[in-house]
Amino acid sequence: MAHRAVADSPARERKRKRKPTWRRILSAAISVAIVVGVFAYAIPQIADYGEVLDTIQTLTPIELWSLVGVTVLNLISYWLANMAALPGLGFWQAAIVTQTTTSVANTLPAGGAIAVGLTYQILRSWGFSGTDVALYVSVTGLWNIFAKLALPIVSVGVLVVSGEGGGAFVVAALIGLVVLAIAVGILAALFSSGRLARRIGDIAGRVISWFRKLFRKDPVTDMGDRAVRFREDTIGLVRSRWLWLTIATVGSHLMLFAVLLLSLRHVGVSQAEVSTAQALAVFAFGRLISALPVTPGGLGVIELGYIGGLRAAAGEAEAAAVVAAVLLFRLLTYVVQIPIGAFTYLLWRRSTRGDVPA
Repeated sequence: MAHRAVADSPARERKRKRKPTWRRILSAAISVAIVVGVFAYAIPQIADYGEVLDTIQTLTPIELWSLVGVTVLNLISYWLANMAALPGLGFWQAAIVTQTTTSVANTLPAGGAIAVGLTYQILRSWGFSGTDVALYVSVTGLWNIFAKLALPIVSVGVLVVSGEGGGAFVVAALIGLVVLAIAVGILAALFSSGRLARRIGDIAGRVISWFRKLFRKDPVTDMGDRAVRFREDTIGLVRSRWLWLTIATVGSHLMLFAVLLLSLRHVGVSQAEVSTAQALAVFAFGRLISALPVTPGGLGVIELGYIGGLRAAAGEAEAAAVVAAVLLFRLLTYVVQIPIGAFTYLLWRRSTRGDVPA
């Protein structure tokens, strides 16, 4: 009987390996189908690509260089946010780890998960401990989620104050406020008591295990212990750096919005056609969409969301200009980051000389 169990083990192992492969293939196929559908069918229904290109070609050298300058500032803002979350991380180290992992997240199916693993490798090669990396990933993730939840609330508030928001916007803001309050409440409870942290972790473990069961995966049994460790390790970091971390995170989101707003203005979409408040609202809800890992970097989905929202504000006559602005924005904030990330990856590999922890 023991011999049969040993003999069956390789077969079971091969079966386990095949399943993730098929899931990855299916995920990649779905992502490709969405991207092709958006760019080959959906966007051409809104505006002709020829008109979009003609609009972009009207940009003056000053307008182009101003967009480049804001894009560089946007990149730097992300580096500063990551430096705030990891004491001891230098400026150029932040540039390398941010751009390299962003490039991976923007190009590969399940790129976010792969980027986390690559983050661990890069930071460990520079001497940061596993705990340091875990805290860095957790805290930056939390602050980004809070920013994405808070931005729609703030943007709708700006719309209402300026007299441009209707009842639907107020309802959306209230829903977002409730979700944000729940998230902040859970985090506050997690930090207030080790016993409560363990209880919350156990509850989260049961929920995660239920979803894992749907995919025939083993249950999670140590979420309570993880929550306690997370609480103890995070309290010190957050207590000493929460202000810098908050300012840097909010600043990175606002710099990203600045690239979108400047793109709109440079292609000819005026304040009267799409106000700053309206653009901020569309941007804020687009950031929420980006939290859903439908495609790598939200490619296709985010473009369609931005175009739909801005077109609704600007009207049919400005369809080509709106599409041009969104595609220009995504070129500067998504496409350009991929070759930059490839370059920073090569810099990191050269600096480590192949000495990378397993």
